[in-house]
Amino acid sequence: MHTVAVLALDQVIPFDLATPIEVFSRTRLPDGRPGYRVRVCAERDEIDAGAFALRAPWGLEGLQGADTVIVPGVADVTAPLSAAVRDALRSAAADGTRIASICAGTFPLAATGLLDGLRVTTHWLAAELLAATHPDLDVDADVLYVDNGQFLTSAGAAAGLDLCLHMIRRDYGSAVAADAARLSVMPLEREGGQAQFIVHDHAPEPQGSELDVLLAWLRENLARDLTLTDIAGRAGTSTRTLIRRFREQTGTTPLQWLHRARIRQAQHLLETTEHSVERIGGQVGFGSPTTFRDRFKRTTGVSPQTYRRTFS
Repeated sequence: MHTVAVLALDQVIPFDLATPIEVFSRTRLPDGRPGYRVRVCAERDEIDAGAFALRAPWGLEGLQGADTVIVPGVADVTAPLSAAVRDALRSAAADGTRIASICAGTFPLAATGLLDGLRVTTHWLAAELLAATHPDLDVDADVLYVDNGQFLTSAGAAAGLDLCLHMIRRDYGSAVAADAARLSVMPLEREGGQAQFIVHDHAPEPQGSELDVLLAWLRENLARDLTLTDIAGRAGTSTRTLIRRFREQTGTTPLQWLHRARIRQAQHLLETTEHSVERIGGQVGFGSPTTFRDRFKRTTGVSPQTYRRTFS
């Protein structure tokens, strides 16, 4: 039987801890036998889990001999990793154990050095901090999970479910994974990645920027077929100066800012109206429904219809 050790660190996020425990504990093989044996392990006798404290039946020795180790997220991603936990994870890795993190669990796993040079992910809100804290990592904030073979990382909350189902499929095949997905009331494969969940109220615009008036005008005129020359004319400047100011004050170009603002407005309309996709595309300035669908999927990772089914 495959043994999964779930490591409860101090300030563990209960949702991230419970996800692998529930998913793997309930997985059954075609003959009815359990597919996994689950151990909950911790460094100390009592662990702070925010709203409650927990006592794990296994210490760090529970990682030894496990086939998979799961590192759930923690509330304080800046908390230092103890030498005992670091050494236990490194020892497990040296034995060939598969190690996976859920959400912000990427931070303590990265602190071991085991992820150096690898493509990883974490919750989109923490992705920039992860990249800054661990510059040796290739952080991809758009995906639900990354499988590097021995080391796997997942994005926030529900993406932990996606990762667990993926590992079940690796271990026992699609049929067993599909049964586990049905029990979890989850699709075995979700369309898109984290991009569809990232909140972009507007494209970046620092408060007090000299572009404030222009950006407000752009938001009011998303439906118009605006060119760079049109925008520069409205700003009373040359296109070259406009591009320079945009990059300095928003970190992007005028047209990129405009595209992001249009997609954000399209998301709002898909969530709050029953307008057709074609009509919404026109309302936010895309002359062609095909262009709108392509741009929307490139930005969010899913089609407008899929987005509507998910969030309306």
